[in-house]
Amino acid sequence: MANLPRSIDVPGASHKAPIPAAARVGQILCTSAVSGKDPATGQLPPDASGQARLAFANLRAVLQAGGASLDQVVKLSVTLHEDSVRDAINAEWLAAFPDPHDRPARHITVHPLQHGMLLQLEVMAVIQ
Repeated sequence: MANLPRSIDVPGASHKAPIPAAARVGQILCTSAVSGKDPATGQLPPDASGQARLAFANLRAVLQAGGASLDQVVKLSVTLHEDSVRDAINAEWLAAFPDPHDRPARHITVHPLQHGMLLQLEVMAVIQ
């Protein structure tokens, strides 16, 4: 951990605001909101499935930059623009965490999002 900075930024997954993509203190890593923006173009796909796929890919990149992985996630919080996006999240959730006996806690809220975002992910990971 001595070589890792507290603030974690990932090209293409960083925010326009002056906040990091994630922060790590000791063995705890928490992300800021992770969107389904394409890191190569900076654009959001128009559909929920595309945004969910890219959000989970971006989440993996942020976790990796902080020395973590999906198997160390203890909680995933999801914000959906509308409830119809839930199916796209569930598909990626099941792909990322296929074992029903080895999944993190999860919570979904429905709240209007800006700039064409249909979903956002936030996680807490405990790195062992």
